[in-house]
Amino acid sequence: MNVYEAIFVRKSVRNYIMEAVNPQILEDIGNYYREIPALFSGVETELGIVDNTKKQQKLHGLFGIKAPYYLAIYSEEKDKYLMNAGYILQQLSLYLTARGLGSCYMGGAVVKGTQEQRGNKRLVIMMAFGKAKGTVTRKQIEAKRMPIKELCVYKETPRQWIRQILEAGRLAPSSMNTQPWRFVVFDNRVHVFSKKHSTDRLKKWDELNFGILFAHIMIVAEELWLDVDLIKLEDISQKSFPNNQYVLSVILKS
Repeated sequence: MNVYEAIFVRKSVRNYIMEAVNPQILEDIGNYYREIPALFSGVETELGIVDNTKKQQKLHGLFGIKAPYYLAIYSEEKDKYLMNAGYILQQLSLYLTARGLGSCYMGGAVVKGTQEQRGNKRLVIMMAFGKAKGTVTRKQIEAKRMPIKELCVYKETPRQWIRQILEAGRLAPSSMNTQPWRFVVFDNRVHVFSKKHSTDRLKKWDELNFGILFAHIMIVAEELWLDVDLIKLEDISQKSFPNNQYVLSVILKS
């Protein structure tokens, strides 16, 4: 399994076997992280791995998960840094799935004693990971996601590559499974919008959610040998939408 295939079968794993993995795997995770290109250049990040195989680590905050290891991603607090962090961390999550390990985002929970600051970079979010009690995958049809017809508006019959990108986007995980994304397809582009929330509690993690979404989109583009850009179009940015907010457009280069 590669990271592209992992998009369609990954699931959040909340129960783990509290034992160590091969040290080479931990080294491979760090190496893979260093190979991931940032979604936005100029935003420095750093990855930490917390070992909890001896069960000495304590959690605080909501949605904490007892696991043998935790990934901690740190970032400079620049424009779109949360989106950038989500983009990187989701690729790591898919890599873990491809290596047969489970993972799960922890929302507001952190491991007690974890550094909140590393130099000029602040802790963004932590992810539990390790050997799962049970499977690390599920069938694509088992994913609890809204159907694409509820997420997308077509101006014309979409091309096959767009269908594949939309399906990968539909399967992206999001905080509380809110699936805040909405898509408008026209010609060789997919315009991505964020559904407006009624509460700030749900809105808080939207930027990170969209980083996860764009990770799926760019992995599919690479798998299909598509040359695409993620661009914010000014003519759409200047328009007002009652229920949605424009985020970015996925555009196939000619």
